[in-house]
Amino acid sequence: MYKSYQPLKPATNKFLQQKWDQTQYQEHRNKVKEASPVVDTKGIQTPAHVQHKLKKVQMQEERLSIIERDNRLLSSRLNIISRSKGIVDHWNHSSRCSLNAEKRRENLLQVTNENLAIYQRITTQKSDYRRELWESDWEKVERRRDDIARYPRGLTSKQKAGKTVQFNGKSCERRESSSSGVEDESTSTTED
Repeated sequence: MYKSYQPLKPATNKFLQQKWDQTQYQEHRNKVKEASPVVDTKGIQTPAHVQHKLKKVQMQEERLSIIERDNRLLSSRLNIISRSKGIVDHWNHSSRCSLNAEKRRENLLQVTNENLAIYQRITTQKSDYRRELWESDWEKVERRRDDIARYPRGLTSKQKAGKTVQFNGKSCERRESSSSGVEDESTSTTED
């Protein structure tokens, strides 16, 4: 029932009423399409100089001419490179020069001259320290230290000579001395 056509007015034949309503609706839609407005809402026609925007066209032409010029330059460079068989001119012949190089050179010369003068003063100056006194004092200190020491420093004449040591009835010659120069109390030594 919901799919069947329901006319607005009561009709004896619903199928015919649907066809008539459809044709009437189509005529109405055609009239609406072809209706002309009573009030002119078109507005004024835009002037040609505003419509064409000549400045924009000129800017575009300038831009295109710059691009074409760059393309020509690039293509000429590529042709030169292709004809040159790989030789590239990459040498920079300009030299780097500092604006204050002369001032720095003068400062360096001044510093070296001052250092030379200081070196000469140091080398010509007579020493305040007397080496002979230091050596004699050191010898005195060594003698006192040897006198005070419990064990003699270095090898004594007895240690340098070969000694025989007897261990449990066997005798053997002793070649090495202990690091302190003192013999063990547990071993007994006899001189031949």
